[in-house]
Amino acid sequence: MENSIKKRWISLYVENQVGVLSKISGLFSGKAYNLDSLTVGTTEDPTVSRMTIATVSDDETFEQIKKQLNRMVEVIKVIDFTDLFVRMKEILYVKVKKCSREDKAELFRIAETYKAKPMDIGRDSLLIEFVQTATKNDAVIKLMKEEFQNIEVVRGGSVGIESISMMER
Repeated sequence: MENSIKKRWISLYVENQVGVLSKISGLFSGKAYNLDSLTVGTTEDPTVSRMTIATVSDDETFEQIKKQLNRMVEVIKVIDFTDLFVRMKEILYVKVKKCSREDKAELFRIAETYKAKPMDIGRDSLLIEFVQTATKNDAVIKLMKEEFQNIEVVRGGSVGIESISMMER
């Protein structure tokens, strides 16, 4: 078995109960597994929540994570997204402060290029919302850091669902 360290995704269906998120995140911290990203929300069934977890690990550790999650009573189903065709997006907010008119014009061009939405504007600031893949959001953050002096970044975790046709991350 190849033992390469890479980013991996798991989707979990779990009972929508108090303490389940804590137990699952506790499993990761207790075993010293790193949670790269974790999102959770209710599904079409209000008694079930769906989690999307990203982690970086080797093959052996990842198999252990899946086995331990499958053993938890509150976990209904574990889906390994790593090699599946999935639709996966994350939300990113970038606030640029102390910007000039020229900066704002450039920010609107960036937003248009990345199909983002300017969400709020002030005299010397602009807030933009990006909903795209984590890789594209990485590129946006890199660009913003290079182009603007005073930025604030808030990033949500990825959410994903199995694709009907083709792969996108």
